[in-house]
Amino acid sequence: MLIVVSPAKSLDFESPAKTRKFTEPEYLQESAQLVRQLQKLSPEDFSELMHISSKLAELNHQRYANWHTPFDLQNAKQAIFAFTGDVYIGLNAEQFTTADLNFAQQHLRILSGLYGLLRPLDLMQPYRLEMGSKFNNKKGKNLYEFWGNTITKKLNSLLATEKTPTLINLASNEYFNSIKPKELDAQIVTPVFKDFSSGKYRVVSFFAKRARGAMTAYIIKHRITAPTKLKEFAVDGYQYSESESTDSRPVFLRKQT
Repeated sequence: MLIVVSPAKSLDFESPAKTRKFTEPEYLQESAQLVRQLQKLSPEDFSELMHISSKLAELNHQRYANWHTPFDLQNAKQAIFAFTGDVYIGLNAEQFTTADLNFAQQHLRILSGLYGLLRPLDLMQPYRLEMGSKFNNKKGKNLYEFWGNTITKKLNSLLATEKTPTLINLASNEYFNSIKPKELDAQIVTPVFKDFSSGKYRVVSFFAKRARGAMTAYIIKHRITAPTKLKEFAVDGYQYSESESTDSRPVFLRKQT
């Protein structure tokens, strides 16, 4: 069973990582191709491409100017500790044991516009490049065309040894769209988290992101390898809803935030 999650825009490259153990991203050559094109952009180009302020555009212009290989612990950081958005607040990897990190390394993958697919301990340098960016590149008009079948093929190879291949989709639609479901040789399970708001249960993005991270941590800490076990997830007030769920879309409800 594999889990996929989205990356985050917010990063922490100041705090030391919990471990010095690391691996290297598998698609660094592809990342370097993108970086060479991104290095040709001006701060104004970054602002237009990413719909960000001039200050953030200047920051990312500098990030790409400084991006270089080889990666090491002085110029890069393990992905699971570098991302700090809502999903990663819910994940709380700082609390992982060595055994947790080893399990995560085997079962968790982070989808990335720049790096394609990251293992938790893969080193990365700071960047911002959302998967949905309409960035013209040598392979197409956007990043979905750039990555093509690469991510799907890699997931298939990782799942090939499983008796019942299963992908737990805890990523946003923007990032999951980098995977081609019809070509994935696995059952896809997409948990849904709803909070009671304005008189009904609905998906509240802020809370759903943290819940995705919390479920990822739950799977890792409990060494879950069968999707049926997800029904037992009861963290931060969420409870499995039998009536709203299907095998491929388990729904978790929370009355109070």
